[in-house]
Amino acid sequence: MKINIPYWGEELNISLPKQNVGEIVYPNTVELRPEKEVISEALKNPLNSPSFENFIKGNEPILFIINDATRPTPNAKIIDLLWSKIKNKDIKFIIATGAHRGASKDEYIELFGNHYSELLNKTISHDAKNESENIFIGKTQNGTEVYFDKLVFKAKKIVYITSVEPHYFAGYTGGAKSFLPGIAGFKTIEQNHALALKSTAKALITDGNPVREDIKEAYDLLAKNKQIFSIQTVLNKDHKIYYCVCGETHEAFNMATGKAKDVFSVEIKDKADIVVAVAPYPMDIDLYQSQKAIDNSKLALNENGIMILISSCRKGVGGETFLKLMSSARNPDDVFDKISKGYKLGYHKAAKLAEIMKWASLWAYTKLDPKLLENIFIKGYWNLQKAIDRALEIKGNEKIMFLMDASMTVPRVAPRILHKNKYIYSPTSEKIKSKKSINFDAFFDD
Repeated sequence: MKINIPYWGEELNISLPKQNVGEIVYPNTVELRPEKEVISEALKNPLNSPSFENFIKGNEPILFIINDATRPTPNAKIIDLLWSKIKNKDIKFIIATGAHRGASKDEYIELFGNHYSELLNKTISHDAKNESENIFIGKTQNGTEVYFDKLVFKAKKIVYITSVEPHYFAGYTGGAKSFLPGIAGFKTIEQNHALALKSTAKALITDGNPVREDIKEAYDLLAKNKQIFSIQTVLNKDHKIYYCVCGETHEAFNMATGKAKDVFSVEIKDKADIVVAVAPYPMDIDLYQSQKAIDNSKLALNENGIMILISSCRKGVGGETFLKLMSSARNPDDVFDKISKGYKLGYHKAAKLAEIMKWASLWAYTKLDPKLLENIFIKGYWNLQKAIDRALEIKGNEKIMFLMDASMTVPRVAPRILHKNKYIYSPTSEKIKSKKSINFDAFFDD
């Protein structure tokens, strides 16, 4: 049986005996309406806010915040729809890079589409490491020192465009995450992301999630004296706009997370001994971002199983700190020992990977050198078919599960009911928690 797998704008083809093909998992299918209609309705009917047209009235400068190219946010589509209303306004754009590098020319074109040339000189990429460009505004209850880009700090009227999907430690992307980490200082991001090591920082959870609550508090410090209009989208499995909600940040975000869960929280019949985790474009930009696919896929993998990551990693590894920590460790346990001596931004990625490596094998088909991957306890393959065949040799006549959009799909195992002395699959919306976890809370003094 032939299986087609998306890979950097093309398809990979592998062959499998039919009896070895397990579940092929995509985000849930949802009914779509015309994208312009969805966005226009949201702009006219925002939550706890004037309509977009009323919001932008007057001559006051307007700052737009957009996500960078590591996110699937449909920036160009939305800017195109807004263009007739904003083109004659005093506008500037800032790309919310967080701690990522600045946008390349190709990424600028991708982000702005038809309006690249008109907006190029009105746009900057946020630089988290440039201390002179980030202003301190206070501390959160967790002690996070909050620095935000001075362009955002000085702006009175802000519009931001984002997309809401599951996030492996912040619960979901979107909402106030456009500000932290989006336009925050490096120290702020580092202190906030250290909270990702806590056990309550996980996908689909916002209440009680220390990372998300810290983000919200930091945002509120900034927002109290500003006019802010959010445009928050939810995409379907093909990155088409399924839902859009606008207006006040927190209310709109809460509405969007429910819709995102409908798309990306996917029920599976059972866990598998072999799971193929596909990180599709744009989350395949590097290994640092592809780790999200690994973290989601662990929820579908049996203990002592094999996970095979498929990601082009077209821009390399990403996250130098994360790579150095993993490469310097003798084994996964040593990763935790090093983190316990002091956290640096990127260590949360290493911790999440090492957690999985304690109970499963991690392989990868990427453009990265297998020798490099071996240094961070990942078995690399240049040939995907060989990786699949070898996994079957090791695990025997098992079914392989394919998560075709593992970066955003959060699998949950359906419970079983006892029927005539046999357990059978019982579809439900109830979430089943993974049994395997590491207690990272020991790293914190509460």
